[in-house]
Amino acid sequence: MELLWEISGWAGAVAILTAYLTVSMGWLKAGRGFQIANLLGSCAFIVNGTFHEAWPSVVTNIAWFLISAVALFRLRSTAESLVATGDVPHAQFPGVPDTTAQLAVVKAA
Repeated sequence: MELLWEISGWAGAVAILTAYLTVSMGWLKAGRGFQIANLLGSCAFIVNGTFHEAWPSVVTNIAWFLISAVALFRLRSTAESLVATGDVPHAQFPGVPDTTAQLAVVKAA
């Protein structure tokens, strides 16, 4: 059973670090996937920290869990309100300028 708690801790570390890496490198936006990875990773750390009686880690990860849960709730609320109003948010992708190109048309004389 002890192996299960250790695997839980390592899985949590992988989830949180992978989420942080992908957002930091610009490969993923800090949206739903990022928050789910943080939520699941913090749950795994809570289990592992409780097993090891590492209470500062447990408290920190409870806070991490709550932050992710609230963020997911807010993302869901925002998505629902956008669907209701029909507004579509502007998507900005890394490396793509945030401009609308205008081309001047000149008639030949």
